[in-house]
Amino acid sequence: MQQHKVKAPQFEWSFLLPSYWLVWLSILVLYVISWLPYKMQLVLSKGMGKLLQIFAHKRYQIAKRNLELSFPEYTQRQRDDLLQRNLEHAGMAIFETSMGWWWPNWRVAKKAEFEDYQLIEEILAKGKGVLAFAIHNMNLEFACRVMGLKNPSVVFYRKHKNKLMEYMQYHGRTRSNKYMIPRKDVMGLLNALNDREVCFYLPDQDYGRTKCEFAPLFAVPQVATTTGSMLFAGQSNCETVFLVSMRTSTGYKIKALPGLDNFPSGDDQYDATRMNQMIEKMILLAPEQYLWMHKRFKTRPDPNDASLYR
Repeated sequence: MQQHKVKAPQFEWSFLLPSYWLVWLSILVLYVISWLPYKMQLVLSKGMGKLLQIFAHKRYQIAKRNLELSFPEYTQRQRDDLLQRNLEHAGMAIFETSMGWWWPNWRVAKKAEFEDYQLIEEILAKGKGVLAFAIHNMNLEFACRVMGLKNPSVVFYRKHKNKLMEYMQYHGRTRSNKYMIPRKDVMGLLNALNDREVCFYLPDQDYGRTKCEFAPLFAVPQVATTTGSMLFAGQSNCETVFLVSMRTSTGYKIKALPGLDNFPSGDDQYDATRMNQMIEKMILLAPEQYLWMHKRFKTRPDPNDASLYR
């Protein structure tokens, strides 16, 4: 429905002012790199990962802590190895963003692979919307472009603070997405589902204490888990699937998994627990590719509880 779309940002002559020159330089560098052979970008991503460890040290420490909390059964060597591989994927994610924004369709198609996509086709054939639960794997930006080859989708949208980056981000993402919905526009997403669209929703981050239940995730017994998943699934004409994107030896695979039975059940605590179990299952398909740099365990059950990140 048109009233729920974000108005596409327009080019402004002010983007040519000196205050934007550094942004333009960054964009130019990424654009040039995006046209390099893919294997060369993979090599460069390892160096980019090392730079992130130095210049994004705070995020590096968050990822390290998340792995300690999630996998206490791993040896220190196992966690360190996983963290280093995660850094390489984080470095590649920068290039994957530029690939998603600027690669032509024929080049995207050469790297695209789908598994069990018929789960989505079966829902659409029933005349229903598809609520696709995804996770923040670091190749997600490019994966959305891959997904657009099959079915242009509807996504929540958060504006970039820099106006030039907002312009580039919006038009890059709409290369394959059908349209964008403001991230707080609940009715916009419900209407899109009722319009039989394929809509992405990512329930795997800490969105705070509002509208959440505390449920186990990996080895952490009480983790803030959004109840938005139950709201969207229960108040629209849709069925659910889970989608996970993975970088493989040959390209990028979008794997679909069946939705949960009797979801929502009416018991938010039970449903949040089941949701986190599915999130665990998807992460473990490629744990080195997950966005561990987010403070997933930031919100504590008791506001007075000590932070897990101190």
